[in-house]
Amino acid sequence: MLVTGNDILVPARAGKYGVGSFNTNNMEITQAIIHTAERLRSPVMVQMSEGAIKYGGQDLANIVIDLAERATVPVALHLDHGSSYESALKAIKMGFTSVMIDASHHQFAENIQETRRVVEAAHAMGISVEAELGRLGGIEEHIVVDEKDAFLTDPEEAVQFVEQTGTDYLAIAIGTSHGAYKGKGRPFIDHERIEKIEKLLSIPLVAHGSSGVPAEIVQRFRDCGGEIGDAFGIADEDLQRATQHGIAKVNVDTDLRLAMTVGVREILKNSPKEFDPRKIMGPAREVMSKIVEHKLGVLGSVGKA
Repeated sequence: MLVTGNDILVPARAGKYGVGSFNTNNMEITQAIIHTAERLRSPVMVQMSEGAIKYGGQDLANIVIDLAERATVPVALHLDHGSSYESALKAIKMGFTSVMIDASHHQFAENIQETRRVVEAAHAMGISVEAELGRLGGIEEHIVVDEKDAFLTDPEEAVQFVEQTGTDYLAIAIGTSHGAYKGKGRPFIDHERIEKIEKLLSIPLVAHGSSGVPAEIVQRFRDCGGEIGDAFGIADEDLQRATQHGIAKVNVDTDLRLAMTVGVREILKNSPKEFDPRKIMGPAREVMSKIVEHKLGVLGSVGKA
């Protein structure tokens, strides 16, 4: 069933479990996400970035909407990192049931102003809104933030921000980062900061940049000819702890990109005569499904739908 982000995340925050919000760029990724959630009876969010909209347009949105409407578990279609009021409205017109306005690169007052504009318009149409306070480092789509420009979310500012914008859920900067390169070794997650914000805010909180970048997938990527540096992700234990303290929406993109690429590369390497796209993309979908299954289990959402 196609629902709003609030329909999924408010129960998650109350129930102390997380909901995976996975980025999609094509049919196979979307099927891996929604079919796995259906099989495990888990709510799930499927998100498209502005880059995905540029790539797949209304066609891709319609694939997500169709699969969501036919699913028997709650599914939301979410705009990831909407860069403007216009981008958010475009997504709503396309059928999205949740939108993010990311004005975190602006000064605090301007972030509030831009977020409030989107909230007022979206709420008038029954759509829920995510905003961001603080800045994550790393690279994702059009988002490039140098480490020196990244900063963590201030708990007191978070209270002011939510009160003045009316945002439904808030992405907070807690030490995660976008992309496969999240630091040397296990990244530091500021659990003390999460717990402070949890005590001050009752709305669902969001963790961006939460791919685990599993060592096994990274090695398989290398074994089939891929080149990748020292890639590290967010530990399962850190995500599990965070979901006990207000983190309800957990964004995952890099893991599925790696998994899909591994699936394709392994078939092309092991079966060089293969040119049936179904026999190339089908195994890739299976690798992605296993990633989704693992993440839903870590977040505690299995059986919640």
